[in-house]
Amino acid sequence: MPGAAPVFATLDDWMRNAAISFSLDSPETLNAAIASVIAALGDSVELLGFGEALHGGEEILVLRNQLFQRLAEAHGYSAIAIESSFPRAHIVNEYIAGRGPASYEALQDTGFSHGFGRLDANRELVEWMRQYNADPAHRVKLRFYGFDSPTEMMGTDSPRQLLYFALDYLATLDNARARKFRERMAPLLGDDAAWENPAAMMDPAQAIGMSPAATQLRIETEELVAELQIRRPELVEKGGQDRHLEALHYATMARQLLNYHAGLAQDSSDRTARLLGMRDAMMADNLAYIVSREQGRGKVLALAHNSHLKRGKSQWQLGPHLLIWWPVGAQLAAMLGPRYAVIGSAVGVSEANGIGQPEPDTLEARLTALPGPARLIPTYSGQGLPATEIAALPTRSGSVKNSTYFPLTPASLTAFDWLAVLDSTSYSRGL
Repeated sequence: MPGAAPVFATLDDWMRNAAISFSLDSPETLNAAIASVIAALGDSVELLGFGEALHGGEEILVLRNQLFQRLAEAHGYSAIAIESSFPRAHIVNEYIAGRGPASYEALQDTGFSHGFGRLDANRELVEWMRQYNADPAHRVKLRFYGFDSPTEMMGTDSPRQLLYFALDYLATLDNARARKFRERMAPLLGDDAAWENPAAMMDPAQAIGMSPAATQLRIETEELVAELQIRRPELVEKGGQDRHLEALHYATMARQLLNYHAGLAQDSSDRTARLLGMRDAMMADNLAYIVSREQGRGKVLALAHNSHLKRGKSQWQLGPHLLIWWPVGAQLAAMLGPRYAVIGSAVGVSEANGIGQPEPDTLEARLTALPGPARLIPTYSGQGLPATEIAALPTRSGSVKNSTYFPLTPASLTAFDWLAVLDSTSYSRGL
């Protein structure tokens, strides 16, 4: 953020002086709040993250939609990327461009992972983008991306879709060479069900990522990546730079996904934490690629869970195991520096999600006591805030229904540039 951070004697001073109240029902207050955030972040930001305090918060998704609409209309943003499968989102982007599927229903399952296509807020976002792009007055057309790796909590995709996308591209320019790659890869891929076996997530013996065929496929994938790199000048001249970059990225993602499958097959004490780190590294690479694709067109808004987009390490208590890894936001901070900024979110109450009133003196209790029903507040990444008072902050209790809800902690004040704090949220429509 440009300029030196103000210095506050107490947290109450910070909250009282820095918070900007708004309402989702008042475009004027929300637009003014967004303008203040964008001005404070400065011109260097090319990728703005917006974190979810939980999956299943309706008002958080409504705020996401309204935020992106305003960023697109008034602040030079040309794309949004959400925590959904990178290769699947290509179908959604075709739809908002006026091509591909004839209706949203035709893509809501194939164009999203995690079941996110069934969320009404995602439908409303996509339909708004399609309508925006259909207006000839809008010279820069909006793009939709997923940036998640093609993995699920209880399953991981076959690398087939990623590899065949790259091979289909190569076939348009050198069909004979693409055919040779495909002939070698097809028998090594085998049955997709073996790659996507959900039992592999919990049992390394069920994973095939270290089998002789998978190991040979990793070598063939390296050869494909090298082919696209070595022949870059020729392929760019024949098919254009954008198509080459896209195909190379798909091939590189296939290599990363094969490494993930190999990780699934390894039995070690840090297996789960390593897999979480591999997934977030893939997500970060996807976002860096998306930013590069949008350069010269506009900036990018990215939506994912707070625990992905935050700076610093993430941790998750899974039964007796404390899992610690570097999340997407930490990766992006290292890769993009001041070109990356992030807004985290928090909620006071959500009966539908099993979140009760925050305990006294917690960050959520103190922030929701400010004028609302929502507010944005800059954290200055902890600079200028009273360290002793922050260290003594208690952490509120979590949710009895929704395991994806993580409360704010003192570390949240260094993990995010801003916080969006809502008094309450209901359960997401369609989830």
